[in-house]
Amino acid sequence: MTEPTAGSGAVPPVPAWSSVIEGARLILSGVTFRTGSRVALVVGTILTLVNQGSVITGGDATSMNWVKIGVNYLVPFIVSSIGYIAPFRVRKGVT
Repeated sequence: MTEPTAGSGAVPPVPAWSSVIEGARLILSGVTFRTGSRVALVVGTILTLVNQGSVITGGDATSMNWVKIGVNYLVPFIVSSIGYIAPFRVRKGVT
């Protein structure tokens, strides 16, 4: 089996992590960006159309509506990112 090369479209390896802070650092460093952004785009768009579609098309969107739309994309990104790195968690003190 060969190692993936740069530009091959391969998913970068996820290092082991054990604390919430280490997990958050992985997400913030972009390890989950490719997968998380795809999920967020699909799920966030569906949620926005269902929950805010009539407000947007009616031209009545307020700043609070736009905040809610942002959350529609942020939550699926975070959830998918946690799911992506979860198998690489090493629990301290567990054998």
